[in-house]
Amino acid sequence: MTTMPNSVFDPSLDLELRREVDVPPQLVWRAWTEPELLKQWFTPAPWKTTECELDLRPGGKFRTVMQGPEGEEHDSTGCVLFVIPQKLLVFTDALGPGYRPNASAFMSASVEITPTATGTLYVARALHKDAEAKQQHEEMGFHQGWATALDQLVALVKRL
Repeated sequence: MTTMPNSVFDPSLDLELRREVDVPPQLVWRAWTEPELLKQWFTPAPWKTTECELDLRPGGKFRTVMQGPEGEEHDSTGCVLFVIPQKLLVFTDALGPGYRPNASAFMSASVEITPTATGTLYVARALHKDAEAKQQHEEMGFHQGWATALDQLVALVKRL
């Protein structure tokens, strides 16, 4: 498995979704790296992603706008940190495009995509600055939300 350089999973600070899915890795990669596809699955329903900008290179922009069922919006602009095409995408909201510091940071994330005999091993990790941020993310519904988003990704790529 490919891992982010110098990254060690710390269960006291980090959250992880690990699951094998029955779709090819190249379609999982497309869903993560093509903005028009990402907008269709990234946010667990009934929320939706209304905008996505992705410059798939270190220092490039990773921006999403998520809209809730009552019309509330969450606009997040971050930065791509590391890319191994078809295998690994690492991004953060701690930095903006060009590695410029952002005023508030919530997490960095990595998505690892590994081929298996029947599809893809999908490992998504959210890395937090402290235990309180991790707990906040858990209470926001990390496990259910990220699992639902992955189900939406799988359903989408099966239609491609």
